Amino acid sequence: MEATFAGGCFWCMLPPFSKLEGVKNVVAGYSGGKIKNPSYKEVSTGATGHLEAIQITYDATIVSFEKLLETFWLQINPTDDEGQFTDKGPQYKTAIFYHNQEQKLIAEKSIKQISKDFTKLIVTKLVKFESFYPAEEYHQNYHKKNPLSYALYKKASGRASFLKRTWCS
Repeated sequence: MEATFAGGCFWCMLPPFSKLEGVKNVVAGYSGGKIKNPSYKEVSTGATGHLEAIQITYDATIVSFEKLLETFWLQINPTDDEGQFTDKGPQYKTAIFYHNQEQKLIAEKSIKQISKDFTKLIVTKLVKFESFYPAEEYHQNYHKKNPLSYALYKKASGRASFLKRTWCS
């Protein structure tokens, strides 16, 4: 099965899902726009309609879509309508791209549940999945290829402190 999430910078979204038992593969890429095979340069303008996203291939007998959603929420600020942390712009907004009706219903329930944890409105969009385009190779597993740069980015962006403050993780 597949799940697709946009949570701001895709570099920061890959590691948490890669660690989950039952996840077979996590790919950084672009989803939600109308341009076919966009490049990072095009998406980073904010004009393509694409969000930086990850696509997860998983074994549903080992890890549930609910568990993937739980992991997703723990990586983002679902109340930021301008992007995520220091990354601002439409390409950094958050979304759950549902692949089927079951995922849609589970995600709707999850959004209602997570809204109880915040006083601000949850702005993460629920969007029907249409397409996903893998990002350039240098973006794939960035956290493994460039661990120091990745760690510095995650801290400097404000993501690490928000996650710790909000989720104690």
